[in-house]
Amino acid sequence: MARDLRLAWRHPDEAVLTVAFFALVASLFPLGIGAEPQLLARIGPGVIWVGALLAAFLALPGLFAADYADGSLEQMTLSPHPALGWAAGKIAAHWIVSGLPLTLLSPLIGLQYGLAPDTLLIQAASLAIGTPVLSLLGGACAALALGARGGGMLLALLALPLFVPVLIFGAGASEAQATGLSPAPHLSLLAAALIAALVGLPWAVGAAVRIAVD
Repeated sequence: MARDLRLAWRHPDEAVLTVAFFALVASLFPLGIGAEPQLLARIGPGVIWVGALLAAFLALPGLFAADYADGSLEQMTLSPHPALGWAAGKIAAHWIVSGLPLTLLSPLIGLQYGLAPDTLLIQAASLAIGTPVLSLLGGACAALALGARGGGMLLALLALPLFVPVLIFGAGASEAQATGLSPAPHLSLLAAALIAALVGLPWAVGAAVRIAVD
């Protein structure tokens, strides 16, 4: 993880692109549909979550590609370190570089939609729980698509359908808060998905990468 974070610090273009894409997508909707406050407050949580999902996906193709191309990934698989460790580290670095900035930026984006402070808080909480799930699911899909012909298209076909439940529960938490309902069921389901992904997916990522480099 430390190595990936150092590389991201030295070459911040990918992280900047991810954040800029998220801000641009979320900011274009009010320009396109008008400035009617009630409409913006109604669609805001969903738009912010869709923007975060697409921005997180944008950073996925580079998760393993550079290390696969220069042989670093093969060295990792041959090293005595367990696959669980380096796979979890790379996914954690991906979330810190992509998911965490989106989470921190989301309250500012939400102000454009006139979201109430408690809704902004729930929005950030849902992204804090949901974006690690996106990184884990996306990491598994990126590992499966590694080295395949048309890997970018295959990655989209694998990852985007798996992201849909996270999108539904994440946006649903903010919408429930905005309408006076409890967001707890949605957040609980997101937390359950995160726990399940943490337990199972790093192993799957390590196994898929080993198959790709063999």
